[in-house]
Amino acid sequence: MTTSTLRFLLLAAAALGLPTLPGRAQGLLPVLDQTPASLPWYEVRTPHFRVLYPAGFAERARRTAHRLEQLHGPAGASLEQTGRPVTIVLQSQNTIGNGFVTLLPRRSEFYTTFPQDPFLVGTLDWLDQLAVHEYRHIVQYDKARQGVGRLAYALFGYGGLGLTTVGVPDWFAEGDAVGTETALSRSGRGRMPNFDATWRANLLAGRRYSYGEVTGGSFRRFVPNHYVLGYFLTTRLRRTASPAVWSQVLNRYYRFPAYPLSFSDKLRRATGLRTDDLYRRTERELDSTWRAEQARLTITPATEVPVAADGRVFTEYQFPQYLSNQTLVALKSGLGHVPQLVVLRGEGAGPAERRLHTLGLHHNPEQLSAGGGRVAWLEFRYDPRWHQRVYSELRVLDVATGRVSRPGRRTRYTTAVLSPDGRRLLAVSTDSAYQHRLHLLDAATGAELRTYPNPQNQPYLHPRFAADGRTAAVVRLEPAGKSLALLDVETGQLRTVLPAANDNLSHPQPWQEWVLFNSPRSGLDQVYAVHTATGEVRQVTERPVGAYHPAVAPDGRHLALHEVRAEGSRLIEMPLDPAQWRPVPALGATPDRYAAALVTQEPGAAQAALLLPTDSLAGSALVERRYRRLLHAPNVFSWGLTQSASGNGLDLGLRSQDVLSTTQAVAGVGFDAAERTSRVFADFSYQGLWPVLDLSVERGGRRVTGSFPSGDVGEDQWQYTRLSLGSRLPLVLTSSRMLTSLTVGAYYNQERTQGYELSRRPTQVGRRPLQYLTGSVAFARTLRQSYRDVGPRWGQTFSAVWRDTPFGGTGLEARQWAVQGSVFLPGLGRHHNLRLRAGYQRQQQREYRFGAAVFYPRGLTYLSFNQLTTYGAEYRLPLADVHWNLGRVLYVQRLKAAVFYDGLRGQGFLQLPRNTYYASGFDMSVVFNPLRLRTPLELGFRTVYDSFSGGVQVQPVVINVGF
Repeated sequence: MTTSTLRFLLLAAAALGLPTLPGRAQGLLPVLDQTPASLPWYEVRTPHFRVLYPAGFAERARRTAHRLEQLHGPAGASLEQTGRPVTIVLQSQNTIGNGFVTLLPRRSEFYTTFPQDPFLVGTLDWLDQLAVHEYRHIVQYDKARQGVGRLAYALFGYGGLGLTTVGVPDWFAEGDAVGTETALSRSGRGRMPNFDATWRANLLAGRRYSYGEVTGGSFRRFVPNHYVLGYFLTTRLRRTASPAVWSQVLNRYYRFPAYPLSFSDKLRRATGLRTDDLYRRTERELDSTWRAEQARLTITPATEVPVAADGRVFTEYQFPQYLSNQTLVALKSGLGHVPQLVVLRGEGAGPAERRLHTLGLHHNPEQLSAGGGRVAWLEFRYDPRWHQRVYSELRVLDVATGRVSRPGRRTRYTTAVLSPDGRRLLAVSTDSAYQHRLHLLDAATGAELRTYPNPQNQPYLHPRFAADGRTAAVVRLEPAGKSLALLDVETGQLRTVLPAANDNLSHPQPWQEWVLFNSPRSGLDQVYAVHTATGEVRQVTERPVGAYHPAVAPDGRHLALHEVRAEGSRLIEMPLDPAQWRPVPALGATPDRYAAALVTQEPGAAQAALLLPTDSLAGSALVERRYRRLLHAPNVFSWGLTQSASGNGLDLGLRSQDVLSTTQAVAGVGFDAAERTSRVFADFSYQGLWPVLDLSVERGGRRVTGSFPSGDVGEDQWQYTRLSLGSRLPLVLTSSRMLTSLTVGAYYNQERTQGYELSRRPTQVGRRPLQYLTGSVAFARTLRQSYRDVGPRWGQTFSAVWRDTPFGGTGLEARQWAVQGSVFLPGLGRHHNLRLRAGYQRQQQREYRFGAAVFYPRGLTYLSFNQLTTYGAEYRLPLADVHWNLGRVLYVQRLKAAVFYDGLRGQGFLQLPRNTYYASGFDMSVVFNPLRLRTPLELGFRTVYDSFSGGVQVQPVVINVGF
């Protein structure tokens, strides 16, 4: 809503002589993710770290605290910075493998479930990987506490410090952290060929990008993400300038960061290169290096599997599995497609590609498996209320019937693969105590038939059945690296066929007396095979940018896999003939491109290299203590000028939030520039119980121009005091491709005014407090969107609101209830969106009226009828996906448009010439990145004609500010 529109509505309300509903809605503080209230938390402390962990995680928490203390010096050495004491939260209740660092409030969270993705973990323990990568981010933030950053922190807290970091490109933050994990360990993504495979494929295909495109993104083409881009930019500069060059750049930047493109300017002053120059030089060097490496390859012949994609929009086909000798199932995804299973090259006549099923929030698609006419995968399932508790559940699709079953509930599997007959599954789990297990399951019921012993608690990775269904290959992560073993499914006996080594091998596939697997030992991820009797290793493929995920046809004669290409991964097939496989020498050091120079330059590399391969539990002597959430609820992290809780403005005050996201509070003073009035407020939200409890208190002034009871028009000022107390229950109900949520809320509100003179009955207004109750229900169910979709292509929303003044006796009685709903439909084009909506509102109003509880036609003055019916239709579409650079100031990605028609029909209270009005018009907007920021903004304008005034308005529209 624009400021001019808001002032017009206030003027209209005053002219009618009726106070309006308080403008600040209940529940402004956002609902955060928590663990269940009944879960006990504990802590261990070292000189520089406080590690919080839930019950059952004590052993790994002590080890993680010890590891972090060991890394405290080495991980910050090249930035010439040591981190300040910080809190680390170990989240063990979900099945997501991730981690982050934030200043609001300052902390880091480790999601402790061991991921199956080999191109994320490599040959390190997962918690070690998180420790070195995330701690580097902590050091980066602490580097900001100098110069203007120190002043910003003193004046505004961590909110102010965070603002000084906005000009630092996110490619630096993530690239520098990836470089650190690579330099300080035997693994790290900088050594993994898959990390940069798609950028390599694009450069080898002659596809170059502008710096604006790689930092801003694209709706049509692949661009390297900020991890990949940042790793190569930060590492190249360290190699060509000095190991401490980025420390010098940051020192210059934080002396005075607050002007456009300041980071690029400080880089130029330190090195003579702007960010654009550094990118172009790095791109040229990579192009030359990768072309030279490609020229030395002897390409293995293969046949491409035909697909429907035409290559104009980046589209991936990955993880092939045979349904029969002639039919493959694979995962299709990309910029224009929601992840879905497709059948390729079906038997007999028919299309070359057929959609089989659209996935929900899928987990670990790399272990897609098929057998016995079934396909199995995993999907995340959120606890409805405790959103830090996330399960990973099985989904099994019967290809013939299309029926999807859910064998097992509330499970924590990280991978699951079907046996050839489709009756059993091998599944891996990591529980909330970091115990890794391999299970044999019944595919129909999900029942655990067997759990294999794992006394050393070594993670199992990528199990896969052999054709006989009695043997399976599995990768294990040991202290020395990854090993490859064969498991007798019936007896549980494990036989090692490749001993542990620092080789990021993955995705084994047994075949006859061989086990095929992926490895980067040649410098690219290729398929190799090891003879199970002799241990001989041969190279099966040599493809331009690597080959992944081998799958053997049921007849054992063909091999399917996917390879990375500029237009997206594609499936290929080749015959299985060991006589054509190339012998390879014993495993040596894996070529690591930039990483070798990085390690020699890193000040802390020698010390850290002795730490990370080990599984030391030297931290076992650390003493654990119970951590009480409520005792630590006060945690002020920002003060002075802070962002308002609603995100719509700035206030002067304090913000507090505990590190477990249980309690939020904000208090301060604010100023309304439109009315030139001030307010004092305090908001509190406790979210540690099943319902969220909210409390809001506010006192302030109003200033409005309108008519007095005498008939004169003038300006009136008055004071108000408001109290809001209530609760809400936010539920996430997603269980498939439909994203589903339900929120129920109820609030008690009280308002007292003083000095109000515009009302028709001033003797009643302000002398007694207005007391009213509100209740609401909101439900949403929408289909997952692809990146190119402008809105959901299918879905429904519904909401209901009830407001009443049941206490009486104040002369300010009013009552209102309303319902509204929307339906989302696909448009004429692939990424178009049509939204139909309608609402009905009924109210009783005398000296008081509530604001609209249903959507209202755009551009129309609010008309407070006793009965109000609204309806509307909106069609949204992308006009063009572009890559326009306007110097270094602006990069434009997309042009969008929308046309709409809104109408209303009203009855009662108002005496107007007619009771039906409408508004129609169109929106035009641009998605763009200003000043090299990666986060896009969307701004535009709206042209609307409304039948009430009979005029045309042109209004600015802010659709998405992105932050």
